Amino acid sequence: MRIEGVVTTGIYCRSDCAASPFPEHTRPFATGVAAEAAGFRPCLRCRPWRLPATRVLGAPAPVAQALVLITEGFLDDRGEDALARRVGLSSRQLRRDFQEAVGASPDAVARSRRAHFARRLLDETALPVSSVAFAAGFGSIRQFNRMMRAVFRASPQELRARRRRSDLLATDGGLRLRVAHQPPLAVQCLVDYLGPRAIPGIEVIAAGVYRRTMHSCGYPGVIEVRDHGDGLHLEIVAHLPSFGGLIDEVTRVRRLFSADVDPQPAVTALGDDPLLGPLVRETPGLRLPGAWDRFETGVRVLLGQQVSVTAATTLVGRLVERYGDLLTLKLPSGLTHLFPAAERLAQANDLAEIGLPKARAASLREFARRYADGALDLEGTADLDELTGTLVEIPGIGPWSAHLLAARVYGHPDAFPASDLGLRRAAGRLLGRDDLPTPAELGALAERWRPYRVTAAAHLWFSGTGGRIEGGRV
Repeated sequence: MRIEGVVTTGIYCRSDCAASPFPEHTRPFATGVAAEAAGFRPCLRCRPWRLPATRVLGAPAPVAQALVLITEGFLDDRGEDALARRVGLSSRQLRRDFQEAVGASPDAVARSRRAHFARRLLDETALPVSSVAFAAGFGSIRQFNRMMRAVFRASPQELRARRRRSDLLATDGGLRLRVAHQPPLAVQCLVDYLGPRAIPGIEVIAAGVYRRTMHSCGYPGVIEVRDHGDGLHLEIVAHLPSFGGLIDEVTRVRRLFSADVDPQPAVTALGDDPLLGPLVRETPGLRLPGAWDRFETGVRVLLGQQVSVTAATTLVGRLVERYGDLLTLKLPSGLTHLFPAAERLAQANDLAEIGLPKARAASLREFARRYADGALDLEGTADLDELTGTLVEIPGIGPWSAHLLAARVYGHPDAFPASDLGLRRAAGRLLGRDDLPTPAELGALAERWRPYRVTAAAHLWFSGTGGRIEGGRV
């Protein structure tokens, strides 16, 4: 989505805003943060803060990775120097690259992220202004007030007074909040995908609502996610003892439901394909889920190697029961544990006792150890070949797991596990074949779907299943 600043009003808008300034009065910006850094304030009509800019087209790899880290709260308790070290640059080079690609410094991106999330809370909740400040990640009320005035040209109290009557959501035992997504989004398909893969004790999916346990600011709690029903938003209900740091939990929701994935480029590229075109045109908002917690999803993928979805779910349930933390607070039915920490699984020498072959237990321990030690970065933004090459160096991880990790954990749009049985069945059916395409044949066919093979895989998995995932070991 392009951002345009209107020089005659000092306001910046999304390119699809209903306002129609003269083109000669507009100035393009790479991001909303760049417009803010140039002195523009966000439009109250299109409200561009509702869809955060998590990716910048053409950004160098270190900048892309830094943006992912900022979006996930890296700068909430650390500085630019630590961010630069994490992505392998000097602080000066990182700021220079950010200025060129994003139009603002990393700190400015982090501050804008907090300010825009706070604006959502001011609009949609009845939280006291002081609670909004800490839920959005600000360190003090003074810092919060200063930033809101800088971005929106108004104090938090003034912004709350201006909110629309329809913005405030009713509460019924939890904090409700809308989460904007890139439309269209096939929410029910995502829920149908997650349902049979729900981790026992951690996740429950019922009546179109996704519920899970979580750990926020040192406290356990529960979050619910459902379709808001307007084609533009998800709706969450957070049941937490404290809303400090809520911004990071909403980021997890966005990542799990792929809310920041713009479907239009893939729809345009695949819509005319003779095999996939009808599927894409029928469900243009279909996409693969991401990960609530990258390590958790990685473990779930590894436990799914060479077994059915049902068997993998059974294994991960045993893992949670044996190594996860049991919660004693009253929770909705089926929610009982927190997912095991990587450090605990790295030291578990009895993993085979949950029903794993010894080689796979060793692979899982090694995966956990490398993640716990920082040797494995699950937030990287390397190209696909480099990413999968790094993953298959871990004993027990093959191309199928590497590509699925790339798709769900790293969010790579071009990953494609060509050996997956479900993909081969779906492709064979669409091609009218009585036999299954070999992985090599499917891989060769998928070359024409680059660089959106994850979207192609999602459509294949869903094809002809009435919303159920087609077989496979995903």
